[in-house]
Amino acid sequence: MAETQIQQSDAGSSYDAVIVGAGFAGLYMLHRLKRQGLQARIFEAGSGVGGTWFWNRYPGARCDIPSVEYSYQFSDELQQEWEWSEKYATQAEILKYANHVAERFDLFGDIQFNTKVEQSAYDDEQRLWRVTLSNAEQVTAQYVIMATGCLSVPNFPKIKGLEDFSGNVYHTGLWPHEGVDLTGKRVGVIGTGSSAIQSIPIIADQAQSVTVFQRTPNYSVPARNAPLDPEFVADIKSRYQEYRAQNWQRGFGADFRDSERSALEVSEAEREAEYEERWAKGGLAFLAAFADLPFDDAANATARDFIAAKIADAVDDPELAKKLTPDTPVGCKRLCVDTNYYQTFNRDDVTLVDLREHPLQAVTATSVKTASAEYEVDCLILATGFDAMTGAVTQVDIRGSGGQSLQDKWQEGPRAYLGLATAGFPNLFLITGPGSPSVLSNMLPSIEQHVEWVSDCIAYLNGHQFAAIEAQADAEDAWVEHVNETAELSIYPNCNSWYLGANVEGKKRVFMPYLGVPPYVEKCREVVANNYEGFSLVQLSPH
Repeated sequence: MAETQIQQSDAGSSYDAVIVGAGFAGLYMLHRLKRQGLQARIFEAGSGVGGTWFWNRYPGARCDIPSVEYSYQFSDELQQEWEWSEKYATQAEILKYANHVAERFDLFGDIQFNTKVEQSAYDDEQRLWRVTLSNAEQVTAQYVIMATGCLSVPNFPKIKGLEDFSGNVYHTGLWPHEGVDLTGKRVGVIGTGSSAIQSIPIIADQAQSVTVFQRTPNYSVPARNAPLDPEFVADIKSRYQEYRAQNWQRGFGADFRDSERSALEVSEAEREAEYEERWAKGGLAFLAAFADLPFDDAANATARDFIAAKIADAVDDPELAKKLTPDTPVGCKRLCVDTNYYQTFNRDDVTLVDLREHPLQAVTATSVKTASAEYEVDCLILATGFDAMTGAVTQVDIRGSGGQSLQDKWQEGPRAYLGLATAGFPNLFLITGPGSPSVLSNMLPSIEQHVEWVSDCIAYLNGHQFAAIEAQADAEDAWVEHVNETAELSIYPNCNSWYLGANVEGKKRVFMPYLGVPPYVEKCREVVANNYEGFSLVQLSPH
């Protein structure tokens, strides 16, 4: 689909719902509301659909959930007709899929591109949202739905002198759409998260040299990516509904072959065999090798030791291997999936700089300076991640009842009921917001579950003559407490990860996602079955 130019909306247009963002959440939300006969419109900052897959075009960008699962399931026809080419789809293929969905379900006519939502203010008297756009227009809507994505606002680190650098600076989350030719360049990469781990092996094949500036190492497991076997695809398509239903019952909502065994209750030989089998198959399913890996430090240590040995095998220099080996539990930072990441450091033209040993001091016009050395580079790549979970929501000036600012409310950490709504902000919905499984799950099914919950809720409100719905403060408090209590039972809070917002300077350190897909989905069902328990519903005023 060709990139669409900005379309002007009628001044003062009124909608049933305004949807912010045209990624997978926004597209499905629009489709559901249109099917219900509602007037809905997406406002999207970019010039095309796809959300994170529209912006993240860095070398090697691809999903880390198998393609047959990282896809919509709301339409069996769509599932049957679409053909993925690889086990893990590339960014380009995922973007093509998003455009196919938008075309197939006739969504483009209700999307306004190149338009940011700057402010959304609730009018208590009229019980509607007044939404101000980047082109200075204002529209109104009964409902506002933040389909802004969990990983969509790039995190730019504050590095002294960065603005003085004379070469090009790229962020992996805002990669130029025309691509970047790094041939013959001395490239500096700051960060070793997922985008760095995916891109560094490819950058190394092109650049003259690569210097990787690592603050903390990350665990990564082999992807074992390959073209999809037609027989495997045919088998999945013959039982897609059953396959999806099974995945809903798994802890991460994905086909990770969840084990019910403890890593500590099997023999060392059995444990090693299980790890070896999962390492050979590749992918995030490694984390589900034993049921207690996310919960028990001693069990997790067995996985740490296994991966440390694999890193030592892959990296020729023992001292370098140690620098690349994390000292945190496996999984407390997002586990990465790679192709030859560790092996890339065996190249003479790739250098690792350990910023814990040699802190980064400044960027000059032509170099990166640490406490002990200076590295000449022609261009810099910031692989420094995102203001995750909340950044895209708080980037909009959202004002709820009585003019309350959401930014102010979330100053000490995000508070949301089920990750779907937040007290004091009627008719504002969050898709995969803080307090939902979101990034600790297969995002596409989690998006669908949220979208369907929200669209069913709107249908209920409209069908029962309700003007508004709002999360109750006590229900929100109880849910936030439950999310944190659940997290404390696990290894996740045990390191500074973007799950806690620890990668963003000045952001309050709070564990944001909810651990456990099946209990979460059941809780959402219970809330509806109990007449939207934990929400206040406001009846339409009689005329």
